[in-house]
Amino acid sequence: MKWLTNLFAKQKEEPTDPMKKFLIAGLGNIGAEYVNTRHNIGFKVLDRLVQQEGLSYETAKFGAVAEYKIKGRTLILLKPNTYMNLSGKAVKHWMEKENIPAENVLVVTDDLNIPFGTIRIKAKGSDGGHNGLKSIQQLLNSSDYPRFRFGISDEFKKGKQIDYVLGEWDDKEKLALPERLDKSVEAIKSFTLAGLADTMSNFNGK
Repeated sequence: MKWLTNLFAKQKEEPTDPMKKFLIAGLGNIGAEYVNTRHNIGFKVLDRLVQQEGLSYETAKFGAVAEYKIKGRTLILLKPNTYMNLSGKAVKHWMEKENIPAENVLVVTDDLNIPFGTIRIKAKGSDGGHNGLKSIQQLLNSSDYPRFRFGISDEFKKGKQIDYVLGEWDDKEKLALPERLDKSVEAIKSFTLAGLADTMSNFNGK
C-alpha cells in the first residue's frame, strides 16, 4: 500500500494544469471618488461576477482577489490596487504566482473609441493610449494577451477627455449598465469555457 500512498502524495504535489487556470483582470482606480466613474468599468464588471456567484474578495498583494471555479476551470479575479498607471505590476505578479500563460489572461478595460456598452474582445493589440494597457505591455514586454474593451463612447467636448473618463455615468447610461454588465459576465465565462475565437464571434459588437 506504500505505492498508493506515494501516488496520492505525488498527485497533491503536482501543479494545477495552467490551461485550466485563468486570470481575469478588471482595471480601475481604488478610492471612493472613482467607484462610479467610466474609467472603472473593469472593476464594475468583476464586481458583477462576484456578486452573481456569491463570492468575496480578499486583500492580497497588488490588489483585491476572488477565486471562481466553473466546470473544471479556476478563474483568478483581480482588481489591482496599484492605480491604473501601474496595472502591469499586479497583472505580472499574479500571472507568475498562479502560473497562468498569457493566452489565459483577459484584461477588462474601458475604451473611448467604442459606443457605450459595446463589447470588443481581441487576442492582442496596441495599448490604444490606455495607461493601464500601456503598463501591462511594458511589464510583460508584449502586447500578445487577450483584452476585453468595454465601450464608454467619446461624448465629450474638446479638451475634456480626462474629465469625461474620470466622470460618472449619466442617467441614460446608468439605466442601461446592469444589462451590459450581465452581458460582460457572460462573455468572461465564454472566454474560459468556449475559448477566445467563439467568444469574439458571439460577443463582439454586441
